[in-house]
Amino acid sequence: MQLILPPRCLLSRTLSSLILIVLHSFIHRSYLVWRFGFCWNLVKKKKMRTPTTLRTFRLVQRRGFATTPRRLASYGFIGLGQMGYQMAKNLQAKLSPADEIRIFDINKTAVANLAKEMGQSQVGGAKVAVVETARDAATEADTVITVLPEPSHVKAVYASILADLPARERIFIDCSTIDPSSSREVAASVAAATASQSSPGRQSVFVDAPMSGGVVGATAGTLTFMLGCDAGRLPAIEPTLLRMGRRVLHCGPQGTGLSAKLANNYLLAVNNIATAEAMNLGMRWGLDPKVLAGVINVSTGRCWPSEVNNPVGGVVEGSPAGRDYKGGFGIGLMRKDLGLAVVAAEEAGARLELAGKATEVYAAAEAEESCKGRDFSVVYRYLGGKE
Repeated sequence: MQLILPPRCLLSRTLSSLILIVLHSFIHRSYLVWRFGFCWNLVKKKKMRTPTTLRTFRLVQRRGFATTPRRLASYGFIGLGQMGYQMAKNLQAKLSPADEIRIFDINKTAVANLAKEMGQSQVGGAKVAVVETARDAATEADTVITVLPEPSHVKAVYASILADLPARERIFIDCSTIDPSSSREVAASVAAATASQSSPGRQSVFVDAPMSGGVVGATAGTLTFMLGCDAGRLPAIEPTLLRMGRRVLHCGPQGTGLSAKLANNYLLAVNNIATAEAMNLGMRWGLDPKVLAGVINVSTGRCWPSEVNNPVGGVVEGSPAGRDYKGGFGIGLMRKDLGLAVVAAEEAGARLELAGKATEVYAAAEAEESCKGRDFSVVYRYLGGKE
């Protein structure tokens, strides 16, 4: 084999190039080791200098957290019925010990019992104060929550609250189920009474936030709120509602929460009667109630009264029908909501062809001793359904 060597000049140039490449690589590597190794050592020794501006910002930030206490939040809660009692209990438990909640109801026993339960709670929560009037509950409050039975009660309570109320920016959250026009009337009263007390953009506001979920949801803190308010107010209102429930559905401006609630409950009222009739009909034809409900719940007749609150005992485990229709959503409350929906529909010029007959059914069922005070699915019993 013959080895062919390059000419001497070419070999010299090749060796020179190789030497330059090696030197360049060595110098570059040394620079990287010096540059980044030096910086890493400084980091380990915590000697890296922070720009003066950044150091100042961090110092101010630390001082702010260390020396500025969180502002006390004060709540007023008015109305401690079956729903309000549990809602107030959840709210108080989820507030900070630096906060305060003032509670009021005309039922002094309910107030005393709730105050005792709150005081014995192991989870801490806000400080509790029992007050003598609705106005006392609102005087020092940033947020006032009302849960009352009828439109007349809401109007009377707010009239007493607004009389010479000390100037302060407040959020009034009414969780009562009343007609939208009454709610708007109260909202206008709040706006008129507080307009001169606050600077522009910081006026008190009244919002409607009726809820769905019943006493079970109020106790568990899983309520759904239908909120009617200006969208800009949502961030200030939602956290309070989420301490008492699981979901807040913003429906639009003030009054729309109630409109959504009543439209839903009108549909529920009619569906409940139709479900009771269908179950009674199928069983009289010889169908097993569980089989019939199973068919309905995967077919076009599927609805909440059939799937969740079936009126036939034993079809849905844990439903009121399985415990003599006790608990649940009272038939009187359903009749009330149906009546509110009818009034609101008349004001809006909307035809409700089934409303009249549905109202008759609930009124007649409630008048019977075997149905009075029970869950609204008891209309199945009123219709002569087999139990």
